[in-house]
Amino acid sequence: MQLGTRWSAGGEPPRSVPEALRAEIARVEATLPPGQPAPSWTLTWLEGRPIAELDSGIEITLDAEGRAFATRFDPME
Repeated sequence: MQLGTRWSAGGEPPRSVPEALRAEIARVEATLPPGQPAPSWTLTWLEGRPIAELDSGIEITLDAEGRAFATRFDPME
């Protein structure tokens, strides 16, 4: 695992965030409730694949064909 970068939701993702993840990140951010503190994203790499995790329990990664998709996870599990 390669440790990565953090940034606030709603802000411009760092250049290190792959283009393939950006549209899905924007789609997820559009669903966040307004007027609340913005959660943070963390970009890491696992076995060469980028993973963007939102503090609120959403993870975005790439499938075998290189398409981004979002899933929910419970960090307590």
